[in-house]
Amino acid sequence: MADEKKQNLENKPVLPQPLPERKKNTLPNFFLSLKLKCVKLGYHYLVSNAMYLMLMPVLCAIFAHLSTFTVDELWNQFKFNFVTVVLSSTSIVFTATLYFMSRPRKVYLVDFSCYKPGPAHITSRELFMQLSAASEIFTEQSLAFQKKILEKSGYGEMTYAPKGLMRVPPDQSMAESWRESEMVMFGAIDDLLAKTRVKPRDIGILVVNSSLFNPTPSLSARVVNHYKLRGNILSYNLGGMGCSAGLISIDLAKDLLQVHPNSYALVVSTENISRNWYFGNDRSMLVTNCLFRMGAAAALLSNRTFDRRRSKYQLIRTVRTHKGADDKSFNCVLQREDLDTQRVGVSLSKDLMAIAGEALKTNITTLGPLVLPVSEQLLFFVTLVAKKIFKMKIKPYIPDFKLAFEHFCIHAGGRGVLDELEKNLELTEWHMEPSRMTLYRFGNTSSSSLWYELAYSEAKGRIKKGDRIWQIGFGSGFKCNSAVWRAIRAIDPAKEKNPWMDEIDDFPVRVPRVAPLVY
Repeated sequence: MADEKKQNLENKPVLPQPLPERKKNTLPNFFLSLKLKCVKLGYHYLVSNAMYLMLMPVLCAIFAHLSTFTVDELWNQFKFNFVTVVLSSTSIVFTATLYFMSRPRKVYLVDFSCYKPGPAHITSRELFMQLSAASEIFTEQSLAFQKKILEKSGYGEMTYAPKGLMRVPPDQSMAESWRESEMVMFGAIDDLLAKTRVKPRDIGILVVNSSLFNPTPSLSARVVNHYKLRGNILSYNLGGMGCSAGLISIDLAKDLLQVHPNSYALVVSTENISRNWYFGNDRSMLVTNCLFRMGAAAALLSNRTFDRRRSKYQLIRTVRTHKGADDKSFNCVLQREDLDTQRVGVSLSKDLMAIAGEALKTNITTLGPLVLPVSEQLLFFVTLVAKKIFKMKIKPYIPDFKLAFEHFCIHAGGRGVLDELEKNLELTEWHMEPSRMTLYRFGNTSSSSLWYELAYSEAKGRIKKGDRIWQIGFGSGFKCNSAVWRAIRAIDPAKEKNPWMDEIDDFPVRVPRVAPLVY
């Protein structure tokens, strides 16, 4: 039996064994990618410096021609053309004087400060859900929806909420709202004045922005009263302008500094959530409860020439885009009453991402030619001509904004917004890190979030002299605003005091990528 079995095994045909799969040779792909990068880099430098390359032969020819003259010959030329030389010199001096007198005043960011609430205000996701359940207003479906929003939001366990909303039942009184606003505003301003050593009475311009909380007297009047600012101060209070109001305030302060020489401008950006928390079950309005957290920032701008040496940044330009003429854009972020209980809240439209994308597209269409190198503008123009005029079926060229900016501060409005901008602008995780970590650590602090992001880059020691920073803000209306800064000096994190310093070594943290929630 054993012999028969052995014979059958010997007669069984041997099937051919598959060859081991060869590892794909990635070296050719690597060298091809490297070659393409080198070609693009070489093209960028060639086009960007084309003017200098063309001027060099002309200058060489001029110097070669002048070298053929002796000193006596040059002196004779000067004597015989004395009137021409005097008129030319006068014209040059006059033109130079007119240019320097008419050019815009330079605006410097002396310093800025972000408020960090105390441990008593820390609101973990678990505590948030406990407080929501304890209010006995939300249905089981609404509680489950809020829990999913928090899980997919990219938030950590250390965001901050006001004391009034941490009580059972919540305290949404005017007094509690005043306490929240004063705490965050005065905390940020006190820290800023201590860092800059500027006296309150030296401040000539004050701009305060808070979208939803607009009491009487205004928040700007409260700042004037608290710090005893001078009587002729130019004071402005911006309301109802959403999360992009911080950059609108910067733009307003910049314009005021053009016509008021030798001045300081104090810009305060905040939002109040105590009085604007939504206690209802409309899902489009519940999202804002999960996203907004407490915070504020204060920035000191100056047009004084001697302030340049101690300032951190110079404001290069601001670009504002307003899509409010379109009904969809106007209604995508709207404060209203819900249909069931007439409770007031802020609703977010499902079209928000698409509308934000269109607003950003319009904004960068204006900003791009002002900041992008010539090489990128030329590629964009050639692609546009090929697509529009010659009807070629090619993808539109997306300019490489990493050639124009070293750092990006994108409003931390939500994880979905950051994901879309990372994809559309082709940014790396390193570029997105300040925005994502701000969202994780502090949540959406509305118009002040951009300053928490810049503070993160400073705490990491990333800001070097000459670096360019692009701040992008989105807000109701719908608006997309940009501000471009250039670092005047390298920022030493060892000398900085900002809300990240005592925990910056714990960042970045890994935030899982999850699919957006549909509501």
